[in-house]
Amino acid sequence: MAILPQIRTPAPALPPALPRLPSLRHLGPNWYATVMGTAIVATAGATLPVRLPGLRAACVAVWALSAVLLAVVLVARAGHWYLHRDQAGAHLLDPAVAPFHGCPPMALLAVGAGTLVVGRDVVGHPAAVAVHTVLFTLGTVAGLAAAVAIPYLMVVRHRPAPGTASPVWLLPLVAPMVSAAVGPLLVPELPPGQWRESLLLACYAMFGLSLLATLVALPLVFATLVHRGPPPLALTPTLFLVLGPLGQSTTAVNQLADVAPGAIAAPYASALGAFAVLYGVPVMGFALLWLALSTALVVRAARRGMGFTMTWWGFTFPVGTCVTGAAGLARHTGLAAFTWLAVALYVLLVAAWAVAGVRTLRGLAGGALLAAPRPPGPVTARTT
Repeated sequence: MAILPQIRTPAPALPPALPRLPSLRHLGPNWYATVMGTAIVATAGATLPVRLPGLRAACVAVWALSAVLLAVVLVARAGHWYLHRDQAGAHLLDPAVAPFHGCPPMALLAVGAGTLVVGRDVVGHPAAVAVHTVLFTLGTVAGLAAAVAIPYLMVVRHRPAPGTASPVWLLPLVAPMVSAAVGPLLVPELPPGQWRESLLLACYAMFGLSLLATLVALPLVFATLVHRGPPPLALTPTLFLVLGPLGQSTTAVNQLADVAPGAIAAPYASALGAFAVLYGVPVMGFALLWLALSTALVVRAARRGMGFTMTWWGFTFPVGTCVTGAAGLARHTGLAAFTWLAVALYVLLVAAWAVAGVRTLRGLAGGALLAAPRPPGPVTARTT
């Protein structure tokens, strides 16, 4: 979801029997955003509080595409690590790229959730539960590791300068929130009692972990915008990443409230249902404020010549989390306003996904997206 920085490291020599694949050298972890953005189209469409002819079948097809994309990106990234270990290590040590290592766990979680929500129509319920269990476990472990490792590297190795906070800093922090949002799908599949309650409370713990970390990072991001001005044109779409923890946390509290009655004692279950509304409504309000601000800045950037980059995938997954969040609020409040908000956001999501997908295919066909990054241009002064 962002342009990779200009890392100039020599390619390692490969054995003659192993053909060199230079196109994989510049394949960064941001490519998992294509998986996330595709999977959320399927799950968000399936959870809409309205039923449209053909929507379910379309969601199943999009989920299948996301599963294929996950397999392709996993293989390509494995090739990247095997053939270009120096570049892969440089990505971890680069402050502009390292936060994107929060994308792989979210891709695993998104496809796993899609398998249980819509993929079960194809593979059957038992197989869907098994797939989601595996991907949820792997994604959660990887997400928790990224939530610790990337901030650690920022402190001891990256040491970013004051006033350089970026929305991409949120990526490793929001991964546990995705686990909190998709984990409730497995709660009813567990034996009643200790197992269900443990998973429910573990999801709330990850919700709190991610939320508090976001509340630490988000003021830094806004302060950077105010004091430094809008981001570079190519990075302007990353402003939409702020919607991720907002929409995903609203989704999480509503999903957890849905399964709480069968997992925890009645007084707590009732309180968690109320919390879903008391938390979700204000946060969704802020998400709409940020959506309006980000859209205005994107329009400004477009008028100044913003071209397509992988950052455009930032328009997909974060908006999709707002769709599922609004749909959850529609379930728990019964208000038609949230139903139509979810529908309107889903239309925006599908449009953004279609545009990003077509432009990505064109970039791959032309070789531009996997080419070596160009040297940075001259720095220009801030303009209004």
